[in-house]
Amino acid sequence: MILAFNYFNKIQGRKLCQKIAVVLAGCGHLDGAEIHESTLTLLYLSQAGVNYECLAPNRDQHHVLNHLNQKEITEKRNILIEAARIARGNIKAIDTANINDYDAVIFPGGFGAAKNLCDFALKGQNFNVQADVLSFAKQAYQASLPLGFICIAPIMISTICGPNIEHTLGDDQEMISIVNNLGGKHVNCKVDEIAVDEKHKIVSTPAYMLANNIAEAATGIEKLVNKVISLI
Repeated sequence: MILAFNYFNKIQGRKLCQKIAVVLAGCGHLDGAEIHESTLTLLYLSQAGVNYECLAPNRDQHHVLNHLNQKEITEKRNILIEAARIARGNIKAIDTANINDYDAVIFPGGFGAAKNLCDFALKGQNFNVQADVLSFAKQAYQASLPLGFICIAPIMISTICGPNIEHTLGDDQEMISIVNNLGGKHVNCKVDEIAVDEKHKIVSTPAYMLANNIAEAATGIEKLVNKVISLI
């Protein structure tokens, strides 16, 4: 019976195990991946019984900040090495990842998403998504994989996926204008809500764009993870 089931799934081109890529931007909300958002994403994937693999760019992050006083430190840190702190070492460089190994992709937020994955924090709406991140994300979208974006990460959606996709960055009027200028369709969301574009399989949630604490961020992230899984 088991052999027959495995054979049936094989001939149907189906994967027996789901695996979701989680793209990290370093470690620490001021200059890397937001640790709460990243950890909650991994927690809810694990609780759902879904395998995951962390990915990150293998290059120096934009800069390094002291998270006690928010001042810049004169040193260099590698995004992949820093992100390995969150992933407990189980991580690979995004430019070595094969999109065929995954069923979905999730991008936690943190300023690193706007400094290391793209340069929105530096250039505003004239920003670019970094080439290694853009290549992987475009392949995922073109393969019709569900994509989840948390906090500031949804700013990359229009660049990656094209115009007219519904997504959220919370309810800030300046961010709403930027999303619409980029060609997206902004959806106002409360901290515990998600925006879902069913047609394009895109899910987003505000998290720390609005959250005052980890509990507030957690509700929306759990909904996002569960919705991404359901779209596979």
